[in-house]
Amino acid sequence: MKLRPEDRASLTDLLNTSVTSPVTGAKVPLRAIATLKKATGPMTLERKNQERVVYVGGGIYGRPLGNVINDIKNVLAGMEIPQGIDVKFGGTAKDQASSFKYLFLALILGIILVYMVMASQFESLVDPFVIMFAVPFAISGVIWALLITGKTLSMTSFVGMIMLVGIVVNNGIVLVDFINILRARGLEVKEAILTAGARRLRPVLMTSLTTILALIPLAARRGEGSEVWSPLAVAVIGGLLVSLTITLIFVPTLYSIVEERLKGKRVFGKKLGGY
Repeated sequence: MKLRPEDRASLTDLLNTSVTSPVTGAKVPLRAIATLKKATGPMTLERKNQERVVYVGGGIYGRPLGNVINDIKNVLAGMEIPQGIDVKFGGTAKDQASSFKYLFLALILGIILVYMVMASQFESLVDPFVIMFAVPFAISGVIWALLITGKTLSMTSFVGMIMLVGIVVNNGIVLVDFINILRARGLEVKEAILTAGARRLRPVLMTSLTTILALIPLAARRGEGSEVWSPLAVAVIGGLLVSLTITLIFVPTLYSIVEERLKGKRVFGKKLGGY
């Protein structure tokens, strides 16, 4: 509703406007029940889902988006938000949270698919389980590498983490497969592990070091756009360095422990379902 132009020519006209009492029906001037105060207000009223909303936006420069969001949350935590008002993050912050959610699901799915492929090729459920133990340590290597280099866990570094799921198991496959070959030839577990470690040390080092050296220029890049791709290279390098040590030391040790548990239950050279 809007007053006629001649009735809203000035603020005084607005105060002289009469309103009808809902009880007595008498007409009362607006100045008798209200006061006039000048203040700033929104040019337009926006609504979403039938609720009034106010958008507050801004750009960031020189700082990661996640750190800025955390600072905003800390400030909001110290404020008294009136009842009936909700604060929600949107825009790039909302897109980032959604992207991390789907990337995490992709990481879980990648681990499951890699395990299924190895289980079908090894015709065993135990050997892939031993090899997959390198994946959690590779993820810890990613975190350490990002902390040391001052990088953040962005979407590109998360993509590098997903890539590691398929990369770090290669060394374990080379090592465990050769151990199984030696055991099929009649060697005992300990002897097969020591022999395979010595003979497959060079291939394992070559596989990891070639990938690491190829990614160093990308990780050390300092030009425009380096903030996008450099974290990916740093994540892969950190994960490979840690997984390399784990593959050469922890995986053979775990293999030995598992074989002791399964002593007498596995026969190499023959197919045994479930093992």
